[in-house]
Amino acid sequence: MERIGLIGAGRAGTALGAALAAAGHPLVGVTARSDASLERAARLLPAVPVLTADEVTARADVMLVAVPDDLIQDVAHTLPLTSAQYVVHLSGAHGLAPLNGLAATPVALHPSMTFPGGPVRLDGVMFTATAPDAARAVVERLVKAVGAQVQWIADEQRARYHAGLVHGANHLTTLVSQALAVLRDAGVADPVATLGPLVAATLDNTLRSGHHALTGPIARGDVDTVAAHLAVLQGGVRRTYAELADATLELATADGRLDAATAARFTEVLNGHRSDRTGEAPR
Repeated sequence: MERIGLIGAGRAGTALGAALAAAGHPLVGVTARSDASLERAARLLPAVPVLTADEVTARADVMLVAVPDDLIQDVAHTLPLTSAQYVVHLSGAHGLAPLNGLAATPVALHPSMTFPGGPVRLDGVMFTATAPDAARAVVERLVKAVGAQVQWIADEQRARYHAGLVHGANHLTTLVSQALAVLRDAGVADPVATLGPLVAATLDNTLRSGHHALTGPIARGDVDTVAAHLAVLQGGVRRTYAELADATLELATADGRLDAATAARFTEVLNGHRSDRTGEAPR
């Protein structure tokens, strides 16, 4: 099995390193500088020596460069890599450009998973890879060793791929956080218990059925309900609601759920409640 070297002891790198070690891949060394990184390495990779970057590189077949996106290029280009090695970064947004010019075979490998700082089960997680053909066998072997799946995309599609993940996951956190705040302001004693089952069921239905899972006032044509919502919401929440309502209107109209007259009434209501950056409705 390939010997793995880990540059950086962040949340994603240590979790993936621990999973590879558990699958039998020798983890030959890790770099860690901050107190938080040293603590994380000791907790998740207790048998792995903390070494310098040069020492880790000299021992490894595959180098995982698990550092923040903006540091990948600078860090990778300081490593004494050879043509017999593979250098892998874990960024979703970046393709192979940060690794251009290195002697090692470059790989961009991103797991579609959140890493809270502890062990993470990777069974069934999708890793999205961009790499030369010469790296495919190694990448597939590493990913399958941790029980995950791998798919391949073109280098020029990495930014679009990552935008889809951010829009669906990070922005979901923003949306749910805003919704919980609205419920709290309405006097709901337990917003999480109130919203949680609905969000979970909706997410499950949407992942299975796409836009066909859409329910709610726009799908039903309840223009007055949407107008009432916009009248009581304020600031950033109202802006978010109006923009998402507009996008939802497009889905429902394209799906044939709304007639032209109802869609026009929705558009009139939404245009009348669009907010500027101050949170005030236009006059």
